[in-house]
Amino acid sequence: QVLSLPIVVIVHGNQDNNAKATILWDNAFSEIDRVPFVVAERVPWEKMCDTLNTKFMAEVQTTKGLLKEHYFFLAQKIFNDYNASPEDFQSRSVSWAQFNKEILPGRGFTFWQWFDGVLDLTKRCLKSYWSDRLIIGFISKQYVCKLLSVEPDGTFLLRFSDSEIGGVTIAHVIRGKDGSSQVENIQPFSAKDLSIRSLGDRIRDLGQLRNLYPNTPKDQAFGSHYNSEWVGAA
Repeated sequence: QVLSLPIVVIVHGNQDNNAKATILWDNAFSEIDRVPFVVAERVPWEKMCDTLNTKFMAEVQTTKGLLKEHYFFLAQKIFNDYNASPEDFQSRSVSWAQFNKEILPGRGFTFWQWFDGVLDLTKRCLKSYWSDRLIIGFISKQYVCKLLSVEPDGTFLLRFSDSEIGGVTIAHVIRGKDGSSQVENIQPFSAKDLSIRSLGDRIRDLGQLRNLYPNTPKDQAFGSHYNSEWVGAA
């Protein structure tokens, strides 16, 4: 007899996401000399960060991994704790239930289902943007408001949608004549949307977007991602 890599048998495509979660958890956190099928119910958050980063880079096929600020956002999300500091999360452990059983507050999906949607979207439509560090992605709507509210009119950034699986949204600041600011989030784009018209071209289409946060003109940031067919169009 010989021990195989973990296998999950499914009978319908809608079980695929949970199967991937089971295999990822088993591959990442099982011990070599374990009793068959036994794997820890809780793992250190730092080990989870390494696992998510490895999975992201392998799936997207990019050399640009997750950053410290991304891990902080992901920790806030999975632990549902927005008061802790990055250091506080380093000593915590995360459970299988938090990873892929418990529904995120106010949502209809688990942490893994959301993260897997980000993986799929980035792999299919956003690889080059991510690799060029044009997408912050893993950042909360509240923190985006804090960043953009002090910026000039038309400053924008890209973040993964909290409310939809596999969506990327553009947040931008509108500054009134009186100096007041308002941060708006454009309806998230799905992989289907971006297969119809690319993210770069959509950004070029939106005249209210001027500078990629903190201060890069959008044509300079995204020019290499524009489709040439648009040039000279009416």
